[in-house]
Amino acid sequence: MKEPEFYRKKLDNGITVLFEKREVPVVATATSIRFGAQYEPEDIKGISHFIEHLVFKGTKKRKVDEIPREIESKGGIINAFTSEEITCYWNKLPSKHFSLGADVSRDLVLHPLFEKNALERERKVILEEIKMYHDNPPYYVLEKIKEFLYEKPFNLPVSGSLESVSRLSRERVIDLYKQIYSTNNLIFSAVGNVSWEEVLEEASKFPENKKVIGNVAIKKRFGTSIEKRKGIDQTHLVIGFHMPHLSDKQRYSAEIFDNILGGGMSSRLFQEIREKKGLGYSVRSNLEQSRDYAYEIIYVGTLKEKMNEVKRIILKEIKKMNELKQRDLSEAKERLIGLREISKEKCDSTMVDLLHEEIAGNAENYYNYEDSINKVPLKEVRELSKLKGYSFFALIPHN
Repeated sequence: MKEPEFYRKKLDNGITVLFEKREVPVVATATSIRFGAQYEPEDIKGISHFIEHLVFKGTKKRKVDEIPREIESKGGIINAFTSEEITCYWNKLPSKHFSLGADVSRDLVLHPLFEKNALERERKVILEEIKMYHDNPPYYVLEKIKEFLYEKPFNLPVSGSLESVSRLSRERVIDLYKQIYSTNNLIFSAVGNVSWEEVLEEASKFPENKKVIGNVAIKKRFGTSIEKRKGIDQTHLVIGFHMPHLSDKQRYSAEIFDNILGGGMSSRLFQEIREKKGLGYSVRSNLEQSRDYAYEIIYVGTLKEKMNEVKRIILKEIKKMNELKQRDLSEAKERLIGLREISKEKCDSTMVDLLHEEIAGNAENYYNYEDSINKVPLKEVRELSKLKGYSFFALIPHN
């Protein structure tokens, strides 16, 4: 198999540039800021997400309707996301329109207007978004389990709360924007059929503006809670526990552990809870992993009277992971390597994976995935079954 053509460089203006060359005539482009919810103190929780929304409401160069139209009129897609560690503005276009995609993502980051009336309108939109997440039980319990795995402010939702978003002033938004949207905090990335020279040319157009971002401590905890809600018929339960970070040697062991335990229909939890006992339709696990934190979450939707039985099964299956056989490990490794190959098919997926690796230390680690997975010993995966503690949350029907 041909080795990927990958480039990484830090420019004099402070910006980090990532690029993977591809032959398919499509390119995904992103401008990302090394700042997300994990850096926010409690009083401004949700401000990164608020800024992400607001930059789309108009720039010095483009009106609110022109931002999506310029990309979509060329057959492209445009979007953004805010996570714990980054805020990312991305688009995907036919590669002949790369300069347009780069210009739009740069414009969003450099020239937002933060016009007062638009800001107040978007505040209402975000408050409705927060209510929507609250009213969605599977999403709600996944947010709540984080509250019992970490202390404030990290354990608060990325989108903030109704209270914190309501009190964010325009002045506070602009002040934070000026503080964090600086070139040494930016990553400009592209994956697609353009040249390295074109990518460097676009990245060099960011004017130098260097600032320092402060950190916020992330403190772990454990906790348990059950909440009742009217109008639901199903119990939604989640178990969560801490796992190795992306900066830890055991990071790949955590991926294997997660995959065997709850990754897909062949996973142990799916087979035990759904196929053998019929205790739930939705059974899944997810590994949230970054440079500064990592946790495993296991979600099941079940009958109220079966909640404790399902909880016992989950804890039993976690404990049984200490009895893994070599064939279990080999199968999981092949699955994960195959899933990575499939995800590479989409240039935007690869671009986001490269971003996460860059935040964790170095984007080039993305290309060592197969070797890193294959080197994981059985003992290392087994060790993760010995929990130092866990958190539990359930949303149950109020009869």
